[in-house]
Amino acid sequence: MTSSARPLGVYVHWPYCARICPYCDFNVYRDRGRADEQAALVDAIIDDLTAQAELTGPRTLVSVFFGGGTPSLMAPEAVARIIETACGLWTPAADLEVSLEANPTDAEASRFAALAEAGVARLSLGVQALDDAALAFLSRDHDAAAARRALKIAATTFPRLSLDMIYARPGQTPEAWGRELAEALSYGAEHVSPYQLTIETGTAFDRAVRRGRFTPPDDELGAALYDTTQAVLEAAGFEAYEVSNHARGQAARSRHNLVYWQGLDYVGVGPGAHGRVTVDGARCATEAMARPAAYIARVAESGRGFPGLEPLSPVEAAEERVISGLRVWPGVTFAEVAPLGLSPDHDRIKGLAEEGLLTKDNSRLRVTPAGRLLLDHVVRRLLV
Repeated sequence: MTSSARPLGVYVHWPYCARICPYCDFNVYRDRGRADEQAALVDAIIDDLTAQAELTGPRTLVSVFFGGGTPSLMAPEAVARIIETACGLWTPAADLEVSLEANPTDAEASRFAALAEAGVARLSLGVQALDDAALAFLSRDHDAAAARRALKIAATTFPRLSLDMIYARPGQTPEAWGRELAEALSYGAEHVSPYQLTIETGTAFDRAVRRGRFTPPDDELGAALYDTTQAVLEAAGFEAYEVSNHARGQAARSRHNLVYWQGLDYVGVGPGAHGRVTVDGARCATEAMARPAAYIARVAESGRGFPGLEPLSPVEAAEERVISGLRVWPGVTFAEVAPLGLSPDHDRIKGLAEEGLLTKDNSRLRVTPAGRLLLDHVVRRLLV
């Protein structure tokens, strides 16, 4: 494969949110009173992209993903500028995927047409729930009626629609979750990311649990909710092509996420964005300055938003392949994880296969359906 044909993804982090969700541990900031900073940030993102294009050299651009934060709060003209810049710096693939995350508030739904006009073809809508009590518990900025309105608008505005849903909420039953998920599917999305609510350290939910304000579902109920998720989606024609991602057909799979899971290169721009790029044959990590002002200053000073490239050792690169590659069904080849000393005859591989958590495959390392349920456990044992 020539250097110009090597695929590349671009991740754009827009860190502003109208409200900070209590379960979120991402790099986010309140949206209010930051108009001047946001205008400067758009310019910095474009300058950072330009500088990183010199670093990567010619590539085929396969995806541009706007995440956050809440990138649907961006001015559509800014979204268009960034897309145009990326497509001018690298060669766009014929099937280039341009995705943007959005919340289903009425204010954001009113901008969907302008965002589509700006070049967004795939919307990832953070519905999270279709129940008012659950949305209040999650401190979302929308209610169930607004979510339904946004779903209808998005389904007719964008060629591709993905939904994010959260389950394993306190008091939720498998039966109620099954009905809720089925209703969400009825609006025509071709991709669904159902996430089990996890309590991340340092979040507001973490503090609430430690203070006894609510108790997450136990493992048995969590497993029942997971099984319900799989059953409802499978019956609706969705394939679980990744641990938390389901698509109705191969074309509906998230191309950007596959960049991560397949170990391809991606450029990260925006405050706190991570990237992985191959430079002079070495896979390198990048991590942009986290605070918007610091990121803007770093770009003004050096052209790029991160302090420097961090070359990964062969062992570190192989560990990343295990962590990300086992999330998808094809897994990873044993050649990719050779620096870890893993092979079909390794005791850890044999043990996990005997427990039914890994497939018995002499060419690839991959988990079974049972292994997917215990993926963190499998990865920890592999990387001891």
